[in-house]
Amino acid sequence: MKILVTGANGFIGRNLIAELKNRGYEDILPYDVDSDPGVLELYTGECEFVFHLAGINRPKDEKEFMEGNFGFTSVLLDRLKEHSNRSPILITSSIQAELDNPYGRSKKAGEELLSSYGKENGSKVLIYRLPNVFGKWCRPNYNSAVATFCNNIANDLPIKINDPEVVMKLVYIDDVVNEFINALCGRENNVGSYCAIPTVHTIKLGRIAELIQGFKDSRRDLMLPDLSDAFTKKLYSTYLSYLPKDGFSYDLKMNIDNRGSFTEFIRTRGCGQVSVNVAKPGITKGNHWHHTKTEKFLVVKGKGCFKFRKYGGDEIIEYHVNGDELKVVDIPTGYVHSIVNEGEEDLVTVIWANEVYDQNAPDTYYEAVEED
Repeated sequence: MKILVTGANGFIGRNLIAELKNRGYEDILPYDVDSDPGVLELYTGECEFVFHLAGINRPKDEKEFMEGNFGFTSVLLDRLKEHSNRSPILITSSIQAELDNPYGRSKKAGEELLSSYGKENGSKVLIYRLPNVFGKWCRPNYNSAVATFCNNIANDLPIKINDPEVVMKLVYIDDVVNEFINALCGRENNVGSYCAIPTVHTIKLGRIAELIQGFKDSRRDLMLPDLSDAFTKKLYSTYLSYLPKDGFSYDLKMNIDNRGSFTEFIRTRGCGQVSVNVAKPGITKGNHWHHTKTEKFLVVKGKGCFKFRKYGGDEIIEYHVNGDELKVVDIPTGYVHSIVNEGEEDLVTVIWANEVYDQNAPDTYYEAVEED
């Protein structure tokens, strides 16, 4: 199938074309504002499906709304008519088509033009009225508050919020692209006379800014966002795409002494925390027990021995581990435990604990597994 994509270099166009290629579509015909007009003549003669994504939303002059959103649509349809091409056409409109403003009127005019074309020519027409779309590759400081907030916060630039109580309706770019490809396959989501993205997120503008600031702060407090929430997960992925080129990495606080080091890596509000423990050769760490705190240990480098003794008991249980044979060791509650570096190099262990460390309630009680 030969697929024509207008607005190919735009936010939605770039994401759509990338995913079409991922799914094996090879005959993609990209067209954008800087393309040779003669290419449109060629493409409209051979395309078998049209994604009409091109449009104007932030012109210097209001008359450009109608020229870009109605005028170019008219040109595109005329070219298809000249070739007697009845390919299905999907157009991105806006929920603002319901509003009486220059942008809304221009999008409404484009919808009506396309609807009339479909009836006259027997072409399948799919009109998607989109709310605000967010995700990677969206241009900041243009027409997307999410893109602007992500970019500015990631780059230590100020943001401006006139009214934090404004309610936003948002769709994520991956959800948009997935729906568009479903439509390409004849499985569009119809809602009355129009089509819609099935998943829409409703959230206040101020809350969006709070979440994004929290993503930035997570490098300091190590607290991951609640990724079980679908919107938060999508917003976090979006935020990371705006990190500056020299800002992909960040330092962790290493607690170092003569035995080695202990470094917290990730904290969560509901799933505990992850840390990295380094023990020098011959060093024993641990020698404590917990009431409720549980841990999982994974040695990724070196050789070591875990030793356990039930609190109040005498029997010592041993587990030998090494970084060449990855094996998780659970630390049961009520067992005094330690780990000994039995090798000649540093023993590196990844540790997951079921709760974030609280110095006011550490649930850690020191006692030797075995007497010296």
